[in-house]
Amino acid sequence: MGQKIHPGGFRVGYIHDWKSNWFEEKDFADVLEEDLRIREHIEGKLAHAGLSSITIERHGEIAVDIHTARPGIVIGKSGSEVDALRKDLHKLTGKPVKVNIREVKRPELDAKLVAQSIAEQLQNRVAFRRAMKRALTSAMRSGAKGVKVQVSGRLGGAEMARTEGYSDGRVPLHTLRANIDYGFFEARTTTGRIGVKCWINKGEVMPEGFRSDQVPADGEPQGGQRGGRPGDRGGQRGGRPGGDRGRGGQRGGGGR
Repeated sequence: MGQKIHPGGFRVGYIHDWKSNWFEEKDFADVLEEDLRIREHIEGKLAHAGLSSITIERHGEIAVDIHTARPGIVIGKSGSEVDALRKDLHKLTGKPVKVNIREVKRPELDAKLVAQSIAEQLQNRVAFRRAMKRALTSAMRSGAKGVKVQVSGRLGGAEMARTEGYSDGRVPLHTLRANIDYGFFEARTTTGRIGVKCWINKGEVMPEGFRSDQVPADGEPQGGQRGGRPGDRGGQRGGRPGGDRGRGGQRGGGGR
């Protein structure tokens, strides 16, 4: 039986951060429920605004960061939409709420937004293979190290549900230092719901002192190849102690 795990939760505390940053010893359940209600309200109200993620911090007041591809829709005319949202959240929680809007500069590298765009295309009756391939090529062109897309359900209005997927590059789900973004969205078609999953590998986040090949949110990859470790093997593979194996120049002497 397949043991699946969320790629984001798997890396929390290692290369990813928590989506809710606060600590509560006594009323943990109540605060957690309040967080869930805040998220549910925002996702319901801003479903059309290309939401990527919502992070919540509590230091006296509640600070909500909304990461979106369409900040203009969220802010509204001269900030009217944000003010209305802030009032709604204040009414919901009974506490002062600060709302920050963060723009997602490259939506084609955000797994949630890629899955959402594929789902919207499926609702508009675009061929699912074309929608998947288009998302795949645009993500790879934007600098992703690897992309995997999967759709499940009554594809093309078929009588029986099935799963199809495409992938390009490498998506190492078990490598903890690989910054893998995962997103899921449901397309509500006339024949039934179609689930869309997307995994995007943005490169490796290396420890301090090593160069990272991670794709930054708004620019070129940082540093290119992975930096060598202290005492690393050079260009060719270093030979074992005791000299080479009779191949001149290929496996040079000098231990690892």
